[in-house]
Amino acid sequence: MYQRQVSFKEAVVRALTQNYCNFSGRASRSEYWWFYLFTCIVSWVVSIVVSLFSSELSIMYIASMVVGLAFLLPSLGIAVRRLHDIGKSGWWMFISLIPLIGAIILLVWWCKDSQMEPNEYGPVPNLVG
Repeated sequence: MYQRQVSFKEAVVRALTQNYCNFSGRASRSEYWWFYLFTCIVSWVVSIVVSLFSSELSIMYIASMVVGLAFLLPSLGIAVRRLHDIGKSGWWMFISLIPLIGAIILLVWWCKDSQMEPNEYGPVPNLVG
């Protein structure tokens, strides 16, 4: 048995439609990182487009805030589900409140392999075989 990698499109569709504000279940490593890449690309594109049409910083800040708010709940949801995938509680997200160290610990956890057996948060996502 092995875990099938989620495609870019599949990860974005899952995060924005099926699991928009879902904090239960599990998200594979590929699902998490593809969605993270998507949010970065959208943020960059919005920043570039807004800077081309306006030189006012206030408009750029507002556009950045709108994009950030639009992705807040799906990003939190997929981050919590990613922690569930490695057997950690979603409450571990609060470790990010510890400057630098908390962010490093979360980054390491988000990069870890999935638990290849069902855990208290659900079955292994994308299991093939």
